[in-house]
Amino acid sequence: QVQLVESGGGLVQAGGSLRLSCAASGGIFSIDHMGWYRQAPGKQRELVAHITNGGSLNYVDSVKGRFTISRDNAKNTMYLQMQSLKPGDTAVYYCRLLTITGNYWGQGTQVTVSL
Repeated sequence: QVQLVESGGGLVQAGGSLRLSCAASGGIFSIDHMGWYRQAPGKQRELVAHITNGGSLNYVDSVKGRFTISRDNAKNTMYLQMQSLKPGDTAVYYCRLLTITGNYWGQGTQVTVSL
């Protein structure tokens, strides 16, 4: 059974930085999709960044140039480096892994950006 555990969220002032981690455990085979999502209060969950099968990195327009997604295969961990944070980035951030065995989500980590 695949499990995803996120960490790294917290409270930061506007302009600050945070790095989120998503550690995966369990049998992981044939990854179709891996990415970071976020859900702000009263809004739908949105895709923030993801890594394609070919290794390309894609971002939603609102975070381009500020967020960087990466992964360490040796550690089975995915990261989201967030810089120049804005109050509009406040949300619960989730990692997601889609493989041939299923669709897996982490428990979420809260990111709060204050003025």
